[in-house]
Formats: sequence, C-alpha cells, structure tokens
Amino acid sequence: MPADLPSLLVLVFTCAVTFALARFLSRKWRGKRREREERASRVAESRQVRRARERRGTK
Repeated sequence: MPADLPSLLVLVFTCAVTFALARFLSRKWRGKRREREERASRVAESRQVRRARERRGTK
C-alpha cells in the first residue's frame, strides 16, 4: 500500500475509474440480455397474446 500522497491519489483515481467503467458495462450487458429475452418471449407468444399486448400499448 502506497504511503505518499501522489501514489495514493493515483490509486483512488484508478479505483474510481474502474468502478465507473464496470458499472457502465454491467448495465449495458444487462440491457442487451433483457432485450434478447424479451424478443425470445415475443417470438414464443401466440398471435392473440401479441394482438392484446399491441392494443394495450396503443391506448
């Protein structure tokens, strides 16, 4: 563990950047996975269910 101030500032800065980057990428990956699962569920649904969902969305 660094004891001098510049090294400590670099450590804190890199930790903050790493945290922000990981959070951004995690949200992006979760969004893509959610979209993929939603598309798969829409493909599997019947025409009646699809039409009912579309009617609810237009009102």
